[in-house]
Amino acid sequence: MSEAKNKQSIIAGKAYAFALDIIKLYKQLTSETKEYVLSKQLLRAGTSIGANVNEAVLSESKRDFVHKLGIALKEARETNYWLSLLKDSNYITNNSFNDLNNSCVEIIRILSSIILTTKERYFKSKSSEL
Repeated sequence: MSEAKNKQSIIAGKAYAFALDIIKLYKQLTSETKEYVLSKQLLRAGTSIGANVNEAVLSESKRDFVHKLGIALKEARETNYWLSLLKDSNYITNNSFNDLNNSCVEIIRILSSIILTTKERYFKSKSSEL
């Protein structure tokens, strides 16, 4: 398996596991604390990361691949924002925040790395064709 395919496999697995954790937190927030607005935003953003990663796997071009992973990256950053807001408004504990935040930051780093590497390789090969 190539390094790029391996990273795609890793990010897909991590994004899926993260989405499951976000769903668990959403269920907890809506059933125990009766918080619906922020938790819905978190659910939407946190679960769409994996959906966009999966779309990227079947992208039509390198440009489309980078675009879809860019959307996943934006959703990960938005998820990070909602997690911080939930922690700072005392809806989630520091421990819950730390676990999810660490996973989210790892996803952000991996996505950033894949996007950067793909852009470098794509634009390098495009400029050599000129």
